[in-house]
Amino acid sequence: MILPFPTTFIFIIEVLGTLAFAISGIRLAARKHFDWFGAYTIGIVTAIGGGTIRDLLLDAPVFWMQNWSYLAVTALGFVIVLCLRRVLTSSSKTLYMFDAIGLALFVITGIQKSLVFGYPMWVAIIMGMVTGSFGGVLRDVLINEEPLFFRTDIYATACIAGGIIYWMVLSFGGSAVLAQVLCAATILLLRWGTLRYGWHLPVMHEPLPQSDDTGSTDA
Repeated sequence: MILPFPTTFIFIIEVLGTLAFAISGIRLAARKHFDWFGAYTIGIVTAIGGGTIRDLLLDAPVFWMQNWSYLAVTALGFVIVLCLRRVLTSSSKTLYMFDAIGLALFVITGIQKSLVFGYPMWVAIIMGMVTGSFGGVLRDVLINEEPLFFRTDIYATACIAGGIIYWMVLSFGGSAVLAQVLCAATILLLRWGTLRYGWHLPVMHEPLPQSDDTGSTDA
């Protein structure tokens, strides 16, 4: 069963994801000592970047151009960081917490919107990853950080895993709401395991140069 888009439930998920990603972006900009305008800009890019790329790829109206509330939610995130900046900037765990929440919620909206537009599930899973991940990629690039997307942490893989769970629940006749809940739970669990236990994918290593009999190494 596919829910029509947008529904109140999906809209709430998208708003909460926007708020979480906005806070993560503004919070990181605050640690980099950006001014207010710069921090708000980073918050906007983090919150709407992935969804914008998704909508362009789906040839759909860009979501934040249809409803001003997303920019208002980003402004709310800015106010929250201003009021609670000591708490939010005191530990890197807060960045991961808000980033994980935004990631989980935006993967759901990316998958759901792709299905409503008639794309197959494999495309929906990719669009879920794009929606969840690419706002954070743009954020990290703009503030000159190595993107979480490309680190050894389970990040994009968590999006794909959540999408597969979403697909499996629907395939076995489960409701869309159950699929969305389990998708989010899977992503949050994997991100928590990455932070708490250091879960990560195997790392690519450059082969060591071979030594010849004289002890010299190949150039």
